[in-house]
Amino acid sequence: MNTSIFEIFKIGIGPSSSHTVGPMRAAREFAISLDAGGMLDHVARVCIELYGSLALTGRGHGTDRAVLLGLMGESPDEVDPATIDGKIRAVREQHALQILARRSVPFVEERDLLFHKNQILPGHPNAMRFTAFNGSGGHVLTAVYYSVGGGFISREGEPAEARTTLAPPPYPFSSAADLLRTGDKLSLPIWKIVLENEKSWRNEADVLRYIERIWHVMQQCVQRGLETEGILPGGLNVRRRAPKLAHKLGEMGSSDPLAPMDWVNVFAMAVNEENAAGGRVVTAPTNGAAGIIPAVAHYYMRFISGADQAGLQRYFLTAGAIGILYKENASISGAEVGCQGEVGVACSMAAGGLAAALGGSNNQVEYAAEIGMEHNLGMTCDPIGGLVQIPCIERNAMGSVKAINACRIAMRDHDEHKVSLDQVIATMYQTGIDMQSRYKETSLAGLAVNVIEC
Repeated sequence: MNTSIFEIFKIGIGPSSSHTVGPMRAAREFAISLDAGGMLDHVARVCIELYGSLALTGRGHGTDRAVLLGLMGESPDEVDPATIDGKIRAVREQHALQILARRSVPFVEERDLLFHKNQILPGHPNAMRFTAFNGSGGHVLTAVYYSVGGGFISREGEPAEARTTLAPPPYPFSSAADLLRTGDKLSLPIWKIVLENEKSWRNEADVLRYIERIWHVMQQCVQRGLETEGILPGGLNVRRRAPKLAHKLGEMGSSDPLAPMDWVNVFAMAVNEENAAGGRVVTAPTNGAAGIIPAVAHYYMRFISGADQAGLQRYFLTAGAIGILYKENASISGAEVGCQGEVGVACSMAAGGLAAALGGSNNQVEYAAEIGMEHNLGMTCDPIGGLVQIPCIERNAMGSVKAINACRIAMRDHDEHKVSLDQVIATMYQTGIDMQSRYKETSLAGLAVNVIEC
């Protein structure tokens, strides 16, 4: 294990980590490789080809915009969401693309941005090919990239280890069983094991500072979601509900004993409405499930007596470790394993993280994370209109409440449980592999075809 939790928690933009963040990163990397190889000045045209899920739901997820932005040199964590519309409009009106903001080439969308809806490349359902041509029509460079979920990308023909730049951590783990064994042997909580590993790559102050930054971005996202009204883009005419619901809850006061759960719903929906609008979010572990980790964190800080910054740090460190287990042993890609790999994983992460924040034992953390996934197994990814709106926004609310309940069950049950987290991770992956591709972010089945777009 040499994945940092800060690869699981990445600052980016909506609406999708696999269809927006990943393609933008891939396009930018391709452009940079042209420049690094001394080929940029020879480029007269660039063609982008999208395959599989990227082709089928790419327009609804903003993949077309993402690859153009990436070729222009923009990165998901730094691009200003308020400037995106203007940048894309300029490309389309001027029929010209500024590669890395330096090399201008003609751009004819019908010719240069192709959606191969009936083709899937062997490496992953989310595939894209970039080809740069010279003035004579010859190939300058071509490369195939896969967006494998959570904003992670891989390049065809490049060994996975080629992207590995982190030093070996002191407490490597490849399973939840490894974490539990290390914790028992050294009398360390999971969050402390993760912190010591992170300190192999950056000092402790930087680790904690980045956790604060992630939390700050999440808080800002929730606040924007609570304040911004209107209709979400994309054509479904979905109205933002978080502001109105928050207003109603404010009027009701705290007499309802289940009001905290209502607020959790609102926090999650606020984030995912922002995500659907292309706003700044934290991929956790994906954009489609970005509302769950912040909603449960808000629940902890707002409604748990004695909640503090130390507990919040335990929450993120532990949740990140659980996310790593899914990333390395299964998948966090809706196009590969369905929504169980997005909302299900985020629910599992939040459940285990909350148990740690509340001072739970390592066994309780593992149990909470297991429950969080066990009751999301088999969840399909069937977005209506290819948009991360229906059922995605409400699924984040449901996943957040389910995470809290999973934590409560685990914290109150001290007996040995029968299903391990490792077993449920393996089950989730096998279930996803067996799931028909129509139910994996293609909008070819499920709610996507049984609900009339309006």
